[in-house]
Amino acid sequence: MMNTKGIGGSTIEAELDAITPKAHLVKPIQKEEYQARINKACKLMQAQNVQAVYLNAGTSLYYFTGTRWNPSERMVGALLFPNGEVHYIAPLFEKGTVLDFMIIEGDVHCWEEHESPFQLFNQILKNNGVAKGTILIDETTPFFIANGILKATTDYTLNNAKPIISGCRMIKSDAEIAIIQHAMNITLEVQKAVARILRVGISTKEVTDFINEAHKRYGIPSGSYFCIVLFGVDSSFPHGVKSPKNLEMNDMVLVDTGCMLHDYLSDITRTYVFGEANDLQRRIWHIEKETQQAAFDAAKLGSTCASVDLASRKMLESYGLGPGYKLPGLPHRTGHGIGLDIHEYPYIVKGDETVLKPGMCFSNEPMICVPNEFGVRHEDHIYMTEAGPKWFTKPMHSIENPFGIS
Repeated sequence: MMNTKGIGGSTIEAELDAITPKAHLVKPIQKEEYQARINKACKLMQAQNVQAVYLNAGTSLYYFTGTRWNPSERMVGALLFPNGEVHYIAPLFEKGTVLDFMIIEGDVHCWEEHESPFQLFNQILKNNGVAKGTILIDETTPFFIANGILKATTDYTLNNAKPIISGCRMIKSDAEIAIIQHAMNITLEVQKAVARILRVGISTKEVTDFINEAHKRYGIPSGSYFCIVLFGVDSSFPHGVKSPKNLEMNDMVLVDTGCMLHDYLSDITRTYVFGEANDLQRRIWHIEKETQQAAFDAAKLGSTCASVDLASRKMLESYGLGPGYKLPGLPHRTGHGIGLDIHEYPYIVKGDETVLKPGMCFSNEPMICVPNEFGVRHEDHIYMTEAGPKWFTKPMHSIENPFGIS
């Protein structure tokens, strides 16, 4: 017997045919915003007496310069100086491609395959008046680059550029929030469609393939950025199992997915029962909803990330779950920041004393795992405004009507 509204009753073909593209309805980040990010970083550098910041290939290089480049075994990146100058470093044979991708202009310094990019790095510093001292580097910089720089000279020491890089990236602009909101809206519609295609015996692969294709139909060329689909006891493992089971009647269903739109990410988890919920499923589902709300209520301007995580755990403990990371209960942090990376600062976890400020965006997902039974994760994201926290997507409505269908 089906006792859940909006679950089952449709087909993969019908749901895909009903989708119309929507990804084009929001604009990507414009050049002016990249320049504004450079300007903000420079102000932070000047205030903290930072001589230079190294941005490695990846999301930080892209965030500040608009240059898309995946990190590899070859050093590619940029040195940012407090005066706003950007100096790129790349293999000579890649110079044309770097220039093609470049949005923020800067000199491109090149090295041949047999030469040392680390000596080039040090020479750029000296040519720009930095003879010695501490240089801040992107914390995602591979060890071989940091080690190579230090071996090439004793004139410099390296430190973490997190205060500059995350000091900028954690605070999203209106344009960033608009892109993330649009991506979240698309993924939520995909989640609703997933629920409608479910039937006894459907495999997790059929569902993940559908999710990927549905995101494409909405205008996301890359499809799903990631996808976790779990049924029954498998849902008690937060990030899945080796051989996921097919769907059975009265199974708990957990679907966690997202997409990339203009380089920004969505990430939504929905959990509900296919069939009729038993007493334990119902109890844990409602505790999860209360816990997610408690975290939202604790996310006040001026409060810390740690205090939001603590609010989750206090709620769970009031129901006899936990304490701490013990099961049944919440085995991981309450949330993570989101933007160009699926997990980025700030992190909603004990010990993170980052103060919540307008523009911060993060997940609220205080999952409850019940070993040998099931797991329930309601995941929606929050963005902080001058008036306090706002939901990107509304939380689940009820176990009988998880998507709030009128």
